[in-house]
Amino acid sequence: MLKAERVDYILKRLQELYPDPPIPLDHTDAYTLLVAVLLSAQCTDERVNQVTPALFEMADNPADMAEIDVETIRSVIRPCGLSPQKSKAISVLSRILLDEHDGEVPHDMEALERLPGVGHKTASVVMAQSFGVPSFPVDTHIHRLAQRWGLTSGKSVVQTERDLKRLFPEESWNDLHLQIIYYGREHCTARGCDGRVCEICRTCYPNRKHPKKTRKA
Repeated sequence: MLKAERVDYILKRLQELYPDPPIPLDHTDAYTLLVAVLLSAQCTDERVNQVTPALFEMADNPADMAEIDVETIRSVIRPCGLSPQKSKAISVLSRILLDEHDGEVPHDMEALERLPGVGHKTASVVMAQSFGVPSFPVDTHIHRLAQRWGLTSGKSVVQTERDLKRLFPEESWNDLHLQIIYYGREHCTARGCDGRVCEICRTCYPNRKHPKKTRKA
C-alpha cells in the first residue's frame, strides 16, 4: 500500500468506526476543558473525570478558582499526580484570565501557550474542541499509531503533528485526532499490538514480519 492509499484507508475506516467521536474529558465550557486537559498530563482521562466533579463543584470559573488557596486545589486534584505543579498552574492561570482576558479563555494559540501549565498540546485541544479551530494535538496514542501506520518517522511529537497535518485534509483534523486516540486505546494498544495485530496495521502492512518499534518522543 502506498502512503496515499494508507491515508485514504485510515481516514475512511476511522470515520466508519467513530463517526462522531466524543471529547473524552468531561467539561462544560472552554475553561473547564482547559483545566481538565491540564490535569490529564501524565494521567488517564478516566482518572481526571473522577477528580474534576469535586473540583468544578468548588469552582468552575476563573473568578471562583482564583479565590481558592492552592493547597485546597492540590488536595482535590492529588489523585491526578503532579499536584504541586498542577494546583499552582490552575490558580495562577485563573488569575491571569481575570487580569488579562476579562475572565475568558483566549481564542488564541499563543495566548494559551503563555498560560502556566499549558503546553502546545493542551492549547491545541482547547482550540480544536472549544473553538473549532483546525488543530492536531498529538498524544502518546497518536504518536505511536502514526509510526505503526508509516505516516511519520516519529522523531518528535512536533514532527508527527507536522506530518499528519500535511497528509490529512484540514477539515478532518479535529475529529481525526480523537478517532486515532480511541482506536489506539481500543485496538492498537501499546502492548496489545506491535504493528502486526490490529485491523489497520494488518491492512496497511500485510507483509510486515517484525514488530514495529515506536520511537518515544
